[in-house]
Amino acid sequence: MTTGDVRFVELRWRGRPLAIEHQWVGDAASPLPVVVFLHEGLGSLAMWKDFPARLCERHGLRGLVFSRYGYGRSTPKPPDERWPVDFMHRQAFEVLPPLFEALGIARPWLFGHSDGGSIALLHASRHPVAGLVVVAPHIHTEDFGIASIAAARDAYETTDLRRRLARYHADVDSAFRGWNDVWLDPAFRAWNIEAALDGIECPLLAVQGEGDEYGTLEQIRGIARRVPGAELLVLADCGHSPHRDQPDKLIEAAGTFIRRRTTPRHP
Repeated sequence: MTTGDVRFVELRWRGRPLAIEHQWVGDAASPLPVVVFLHEGLGSLAMWKDFPARLCERHGLRGLVFSRYGYGRSTPKPPDERWPVDFMHRQAFEVLPPLFEALGIARPWLFGHSDGGSIALLHASRHPVAGLVVVAPHIHTEDFGIASIAAARDAYETTDLRRRLARYHADVDSAFRGWNDVWLDPAFRAWNIEAALDGIECPLLAVQGEGDEYGTLEQIRGIARRVPGAELLVLADCGHSPHRDQPDKLIEAAGTFIRRRTTPRHP
C-alpha cells in the first residue's frame, strides 16, 4: 500500500488555467476501479487527513484525493468572483471530465461528502461511473441547513474558525467565501437537484448521521425515492462529517459496498 506525493495537474476551464492539487493513495495494483474522493464545501485534500488512505488500505482499493478549484493548494478564486448558484453543476459537468481525462481515470467510484456528494450525484446523472458513495449529500435546500451555514459565517467572523481553516487552504477566504456566499444567496433557496437523480443507474450508497447539523434525513430519503436500489445507512452519534465522527463504521460500510457492487478491471 502506498500514499503518493501531492502533485498538481494543469487544466483549462472557461478560458482560465487551473492547477489542481491531487494525491494517490492505496493499492496501485488494485483490480477495482479508482475511488475518487470529493470533499465538502469547506474541505480540501488535507482536510480528509488519513481517511481516504485508511479506507483504501483496508479494502485493497486505489484512491484519488484532490482539492477543487478555490480550495486547499489548488488555484484560488479571484477575490471579486462570486460562485453562481449552479457551481456544483459546473464542477460535475465541466471540471471533473477533463480532470479524469488528464489523470487517466475511467468509470471511477465517486465518494463524495456534503457538497462533494451533490457533485458526485450530478456527475453520475450524465457520465458513466462504477458507483457512488455519498455522505451527508444535499439534494435541496432546507431552512435548517441554511441557518447552520449562516451560523458558520458568524463563527468565521467572530471566532478562531478562520485561523483553524487556514491550516488547510492556501487562500482561506477563497475557500470560505466561495462556499458561504453562494449558499446564503437568496437565489440559492430554489436550488434542487432531485430531478437529476432520475438519470443515475449505478450502485449507490447514501450515508448520513442522525445529528447532521446541515440537513435532515430527508436528504438521503429523497435519493432513495428517486434511485431504484439505492441503499441507505443512518449512523447514530454522528453529525455532518461521518468520516470524522464514525470513521471505522464508514470505512467498513463503504468499502464493503464498493467491493460487493463492482467488478474488477481487466487489461
